[in-house]
Amino acid sequence: MSRFVGLLATINDDRWDHMDGWGGGWMWLWGIAMMALFVVLIVWLVRATAGSGSASSPPRDPTDRAREILAERYARGELTTEEYRERVDQLR
Repeated sequence: MSRFVGLLATINDDRWDHMDGWGGGWMWLWGIAMMALFVVLIVWLVRATAGSGSASSPPRDPTDRAREILAERYARGELTTEEYRERVDQLR
């Protein structure tokens, strides 16, 4: 039995600590890789859920923006009431 214990001690002295060198050497790379993967997954999930709300809204009619511009110009006094009504009628 003592020979066996002595043989094990000799074998362990020839190795690189626990787990044959895989315990502390490059194992930290796996930790960093897993943390980076976790962060990328969180960012992807946040963007996917935040972007889904705006993508589901119906497309806006271009004439709505034109009417807004006409209303702004009318409010600033750049257009008369007659010009404003004429241009709005043209948009319909």
